[in-house]
Amino acid sequence: MDIIRVEGGHALAGAVHVSGAKNSALKLMAATLLAPGVTTLTNVPNISDVHVMGKVLKRMGATIEVVDEHSLAIDTSAVDSWEAPYELVAKMRASTAVMGPLLGRFGCAKIAMPGGCNLGARKIDMHILGLEALGVEFDTDHGYIHASAPQGLSGTTVTLEFASVGATENLIMASVRAEGTTVIDNAAREPEIVDLANMLNEMGARITGAGTPVVQIEGVDELHPVTHRVIGDRIEAGTFIVAGALAAGPEGIEVTGFSPAHLGMVLKKFELMGIDVERTDEGVRVHRARGIRPVDIQTLPFPGFPTDMQAQAMVLSALAEGSSVITENIFENRFMFASELVRMGADIRIEGHHAMIHGVDGYSGAQVTSPDLRGGAALAVAGLIAEGYTEVSAIHHIDRGYEHFVEKLCALGAHVERVAVPDPIDD
Repeated sequence: MDIIRVEGGHALAGAVHVSGAKNSALKLMAATLLAPGVTTLTNVPNISDVHVMGKVLKRMGATIEVVDEHSLAIDTSAVDSWEAPYELVAKMRASTAVMGPLLGRFGCAKIAMPGGCNLGARKIDMHILGLEALGVEFDTDHGYIHASAPQGLSGTTVTLEFASVGATENLIMASVRAEGTTVIDNAAREPEIVDLANMLNEMGARITGAGTPVVQIEGVDELHPVTHRVIGDRIEAGTFIVAGALAAGPEGIEVTGFSPAHLGMVLKKFELMGIDVERTDEGVRVHRARGIRPVDIQTLPFPGFPTDMQAQAMVLSALAEGSSVITENIFENRFMFASELVRMGADIRIEGHHAMIHGVDGYSGAQVTSPDLRGGAALAVAGLIAEGYTEVSAIHHIDRGYEHFVEKLCALGAHVERVAVPDPIDD
């Protein structure tokens, strides 16, 4: 198994370019099922989650040509299966995103119950309730969801109990082929939703309101393949912004390849913490010339503070000159990261869905384990300023969402390496 070993105390400088957005690329890959033919996606991150989604599509009969490291030509002409199998869905919850497009194109789907990071309950009740309103009938048994629309999909108004990203995406992808008009009320507003709607509109869909709480979809008879560029990954950008805030030299670092507007609340909170963020046409330049100020954060759907940036923010807050509170409103198990950061010297107490954080003077290098995708990356970032060496294990989580993570840190001047170590259980 591999670990990431970080030697703390080396200043960062230079620029880092973030990859395409994981959470957008996966859904755009699923959306290619709606249009028979070859759809080309560019700026696709070369990460394990993308590889898994590729396997899901291939299992259904699609063919995928790797045009270059970041471009995929996906041909869905010969798709003849409507099943997302357990062994693939269990690796990645985003595989459930194929349900909407399969229903839109074929009127049926068979999806294994989702897996992914161990962040707590992954209920897809809202997906099911919304699709039922469109005329989909569900049968769940033996760990699979069987969905069919025997009378076809019919547009209607769907009000989501919670602004769920996954439910919004599945409803949009199903309703683009429904008869009539569908209105999604209390829709998720994330930039990845806008990216999906933009590509679908390029394919011939009629979607308005993406990025607002009310999305309207007028059904069309068919869609056609297109070439589309994936937006930059705002969460990867946020992770490197935290790295710069912690460890950059006097000139700071530049993080490019994304839209700063996609990190509006994150940048606002970081500025309140005393981090200097200069927005540019290509991204941001970040540095810090003073101590970190404490701040309270609560995770909320976009445009609120994203749950995917909670662990990275905790790394900063744990070094603040005072006490902070982080409230996690999205996933109940996301504070598993805190116990690992405590191993590095942080002072954190968990009370329900609140983390009470008392600032310490610094971190000590330690052996820690990635609890999930973002937590693993945050631990490696904490290691950049820890005394001595930090070794992060279970880095397969990091591989799911960060392309060339070690190489990008090294290019900024960090002393980081990926090391193969024997499994102690085998000794």
